[in-house]
Amino acid sequence: MREKHSLTEGSVGQNLLWFALPYLLSCFMQTFYGMADLFVVGLYNGSKTTTAVAIGSQVIHMLTVIIVGFAMGTTVRIGRSVGAGDKKAASLAVGTSVLLFTGLAAVLTVLLVLLAFPITRVMMTPKEAVEETVSYLRICFAGIPFITAYNVISSIFRGAGDSKRPMYFVGIACGVNIFLDFLFIGTFHMGAAGAALGTVCGQGVSVAAALLVMGRCDLGFQVTKKDFGFQREMASDILKVGMPIALQDGLIQIAFIVITVIANSRGLIDSASVGIVEKIISFMFLVPSAFLSAISAITAQNMGAGKPGRARQTLKYGLLITMGWGIFCALYSQFLPQTLVGLFTRDAMVLLAGCTYLRSYSFDCFFAGIHFCFSGYFCGAQKSGISFLHNIVSILLVRIPGAYLASVYFPENLYPMGLAAPAGSLLSGVICVLFYLYYRKKYRAE
Repeated sequence: MREKHSLTEGSVGQNLLWFALPYLLSCFMQTFYGMADLFVVGLYNGSKTTTAVAIGSQVIHMLTVIIVGFAMGTTVRIGRSVGAGDKKAASLAVGTSVLLFTGLAAVLTVLLVLLAFPITRVMMTPKEAVEETVSYLRICFAGIPFITAYNVISSIFRGAGDSKRPMYFVGIACGVNIFLDFLFIGTFHMGAAGAALGTVCGQGVSVAAALLVMGRCDLGFQVTKKDFGFQREMASDILKVGMPIALQDGLIQIAFIVITVIANSRGLIDSASVGIVEKIISFMFLVPSAFLSAISAITAQNMGAGKPGRARQTLKYGLLITMGWGIFCALYSQFLPQTLVGLFTRDAMVLLAGCTYLRSYSFDCFFAGIHFCFSGYFCGAQKSGISFLHNIVSILLVRIPGAYLASVYFPENLYPMGLAAPAGSLLSGVICVLFYLYYRKKYRAE
């Protein structure tokens, strides 16, 4: 096994940074080309198309994070096998994952293409934007096999300790998507459909490149045709980690969608404002998301190698970095929100409402960084159920009811609605710390 793929030796902080940075750049590019859709649409179209792309991309983002959550099971299973030096188990994890996610992609593609219009209605999309939203969703849903393939291939590389190649793959998708956005939206005037088509084409080219590279590179273990069989025990291990993560991420996105639905019911201005700010927040969340993934992979390898102390040190470094980033984002959003919201709209009313919403929502960058890092640690330690627990409690007790009550009592101001998210993340952080302290005390006693 190649030494450069080992995350169980050397400086803990250096391993974390070198693994997280390529993943961070991958996330940045993936979010950037999603933001590029809104940017290009804003250049050539009005609020109707902007709203369609904002709502449609939020649904696609929800779907993507659920798939990423499931794929995290593959990363952790391969990572623990690599850490333990069990090459055969790592190979079986790859083969089982391919079969498992191929079936998932097929079911989701057929089901969601048929449900595009009902989903648009559930989102309470303003009537002016319904037609374009449906068009955007159907095209993106048809590209689900590409979304799934990219994330599974990336999870395999990351489980093996390689976060650089996935960065190259998403870079290809980003470049193709931006070029096609200007072509389809600017030149051919295809509106929301053009944005969706550019995204799907970019993902398709990226997957083709990923498959080509995967067939030629050395992962540190050999994958043969015999490994591509459905191993029930292996599939169970993958799902035990991946399913709680997928559920928690799905529930978080449902909470975001509920907030979007509340905003949509307030009219086109608030709908567009919330959609734009969600894109900005998703960019700010790139750092904690990158460290969640990095901490998961490094923790998995070190737990597999019997080195839990290194896993805890990884968590500590991750917390310091993400909390610092959260403070920066929150402060910047208090004083210069117009420099961010203004990138996506020329409408003065949307700009004003968006800045107000961003000022309060941005506090979530600090608190979310805390529970993201703990979630990564728990997932790598095969305790992903804790991540599901703290998120469902946060959503049901704070995020959704908080946003609803704020909308009812402050119908003319988005600032109170924005506070629901950081309040929910604060509760999640407290729960995570309590579980971490409990397990530390339990293991010391043993």
